[in-house]
Amino acid sequence: MNLPAHKMDSRNKKSPSTLPLPPPLSPDFITRFHQKGLKMTGSNIRLCCIPNVTNTSWDRLFDEGYRADISILTDDGGVIYAHASILGVASPVFKAMLKRKKGRGQKRTISIRGAPAEAVRVFVRFLYSSCYADEKMKEFALALLVLSHAYAVPQLKRLCECWLEHRLMTTENVIDIFQLALLCDAPRLSLICHRFILANLKAVCASEAWKDMRDSHPVLEREILESVIHEDAKQKEKMRKMNENKVYIQLYEAMEALVHICRDGCRTIGPHDKVLRDDQAPCQYAACKGLEALIRHFAGCKLRGPGGCIHCKRMWQILELHSRLCAHSDDCRVPLCRNFRQKRRKQSKKEDIRWRILVKKIVRSKSITGGPYFSLESA
Repeated sequence: MNLPAHKMDSRNKKSPSTLPLPPPLSPDFITRFHQKGLKMTGSNIRLCCIPNVTNTSWDRLFDEGYRADISILTDDGGVIYAHASILGVASPVFKAMLKRKKGRGQKRTISIRGAPAEAVRVFVRFLYSSCYADEKMKEFALALLVLSHAYAVPQLKRLCECWLEHRLMTTENVIDIFQLALLCDAPRLSLICHRFILANLKAVCASEAWKDMRDSHPVLEREILESVIHEDAKQKEKMRKMNENKVYIQLYEAMEALVHICRDGCRTIGPHDKVLRDDQAPCQYAACKGLEALIRHFAGCKLRGPGGCIHCKRMWQILELHSRLCAHSDDCRVPLCRNFRQKRRKQSKKEDIRWRILVKKIVRSKSITGGPYFSLESA
């Protein structure tokens, strides 16, 4: 009796627990493809490449040149035999070159000049099996980068960029890699080279490649040196802004401590010889102790007017900054808060704008680490 297809499937299907495990892969197989997408998760193995047997067949097809219909000429006068169908599928440039009709009884030829003959052979072999030998990549990575770019083979181009970026870049060859990266439209590689040059400028400038670049491409040398100057200025500007931001944060913390002292009454400050009790935790406001010393100086200084000593001047600034940030000046317990608010009406427009800019910078710097303690006026 014939059963429906879905019933036959259900009868023949085994549960996952009864399925036999596949045999383990040989060490040679794993080594061959460890750089080509082998991913192992637990007991599952996924291969993002073609099987070893198929690769061996493609290698034999290239090595033996069975029914090859293309001759590739190299600089040393050698000939590499290849197949037009494989070259056309692997490279759109080869495909366009092979569209022209050949003469009767003639074999088509392609000349690849300007690269070592062995590099051309490694390049053509990669088009067959997507495989390469590590020692060949170490020796011909630059030439393979140029060939992969010229004949539009993105997979090989990415491999060359990866090798040059992570394994082969040195102070001696970084200039050569940088120039080829610019010529071969490899923006990431050129950026990595540029950073490497900036980090090792003294050693790179002493290399032979730098001297050759100075003679052949003086414009590029000037651009690199200008970028060094620009990077140095950028770092100095970054440090200036960081130091400026630290000052703004210190001013903000001083105003927070001022409100804490005047509103809550800090219990940890007092006489200089005061010792905290065992059950008394230190004040959570780091600027509280420093502000206490500033207030003590302000109270006893004979030149505490606005044009007095530098410490008193800092105290006047903190008081005015507080009045500009305080949204409840009528009920505020900080001294002179309301007086500064009334005095603001008599200030010149230029001075008022200067204070407003300072207040915005302080609030912005503090907002990086947390929300503002005060509320900024909308006026």
